Order: sequence, then C-alpha cells, then structure tokens
Amino acid sequence: MTYTQRRWTGGIRFVDGQFHAHLDPGPGAVVRSVDAGLSVEKVRLLLVSHNHPDHYGDAETFLEGMTHGTTKRRGALIAAKSVLRGNEITEPSVSRYHQSLVSELIEAHPGDHYQTEGINVLAVKALHTDPDAVGYILEFPGVGKVGYTSDTEFFEDVADPYRGVKLLILCVMRPRGAPLKGHLSTEDSEAIVASAKPEMAVLTHFGMRMLNESPAAQAKSIQDSTGVRTVAAFDGMVVSLEEQIKLTSRGPKRPDNGFRGKPTRQLTLKEDF
Repeated sequence: MTYTQRRWTGGIRFVDGQFHAHLDPGPGAVVRSVDAGLSVEKVRLLLVSHNHPDHYGDAETFLEGMTHGTTKRRGALIAAKSVLRGNEITEPSVSRYHQSLVSELIEAHPGDHYQTEGINVLAVKALHTDPDAVGYILEFPGVGKVGYTSDTEFFEDVADPYRGVKLLILCVMRPRGAPLKGHLSTEDSEAIVASAKPEMAVLTHFGMRMLNESPAAQAKSIQDSTGVRTVAAFDGMVVSLEEQIKLTSRGPKRPDNGFRGKPTRQLTLKEDF
C-alpha cells in the first residue's frame, strides 16, 4: 500500500482533549494530517513501532513540526531501538539531530512501562523481520486502554498483554488461508481477539491480497466467531472512545474505501488517514 496508496499509510492520531499523539507516521502522515485539520504542531508524543518506512516515513518531519520548526524543545519520542540506533540488519531511521529536538527520548523495549505527557505507555513484544519491533498499549485517564499489535507474527501468549484493553488495533497483512511469516493473518487475529476480548477490535495494515479479498468480510468472520465487535479500517476512520464506541469519518474520502457516511469534526482516535 505504501507505494500504490490504494490505502493511505499515515498512521494513527490519538486525541484526548488538547493532547495529541501520533503512532507510526508512515509516508503521507503530514499531508493526511493537514487534510484532516490536525496540525502536526499539536503533537506532544510521537511513537514508532519499528524501523520500516511504512511506519517511520514522516517521523523526522513530525519531529520538526512538534518542536515548532525546531525552535522549541518539547514533546516526547518513544521508538524501537532499531529506529533510534539501528541494529544488525538496518541503520537508524531518525537522525541524532532529530532525536535531540524533543524534551524526552525513550527507547522502547518489550515489557517496559513509560509515563510521558500524562499518558501511560507499555511497550509490548512483537515478532517481526525487524527484531526490535514492539507493539504498544496506551492508557488514557478516564478513557481506558488502546492496544496496537504493530507488525508481528502469531506466537504463544501474544494476546496476554492486550487483555482488558478497550480497543485493540491489529496489523493484519493477510486474509484467511494465506499466512506470511512476520505478519498476522485473519486466523491469527481471530485467536488474539478471542483471547484478549477487547470491547472492540479494528483490523488495519492490509496487504494487497487482503484488500482484494475484502477486509470487511474478514472482520465479520472474526466478529461472528468471537462475539467481539470487529471492523476493518478505512481511510479517514474515526473511532470515538465514548461509553459506546462510535465510528465516523474525517477528511477527504476515497472512492474505493466503501464509506458513505458524513464527515465529523469530533474525534478521539483517527485511523489510517
């Protein structure tokens, strides 16, 4: 999707009152933010799960925007080791200069808890082609927990950290019957949702094969099997974590995303804009 843009790759924006965080700002994140009326300068926390361009592509530009054109040291960056220091298979993707712009720099390791900008963050184990990849759980006071698997393959106990989250976002590359090492398929996601039992699950990060085989149908099969409300992400999706979770849309709509609702300017979490 990154180079075809059949689905946007801008990542996820979290909004809690005046607090803004952005997770995995891939290529297009800045443009999609501007299109949606979400200023990059409002972001106080940037999170990057691993060192692949569909997850870090716009990270340095975000850091410049977060620090008001590098004029004000502010905000926090939480990122995998590979993103900040590289590893045996990759160079770092965020320069030392850009790392120096924020007030708080945190290298994420599975199992570690962090508190920054009033938000609790837990880094979660992931198994991917980047050996330093992590998932995240963000806890917002008065709202609850949001889990994000990042890119990972299925492994024993993968669901355990996500038990009790209000919303679980799963990166699901492949449809049912088409597994791929390092990534989740529909079967894998079904097992995670069945074990974690979130209030709601959102599937995202589709590969071309998944997109061609209808993510909505894959999501429905998980919902039917687990009894957990499960939906497939679409460009511009807004998930409002109210007493009852609501779905709306924001920003320009794509003709192929299947959504025909009205845009709204009220949001709590914006998916794949």
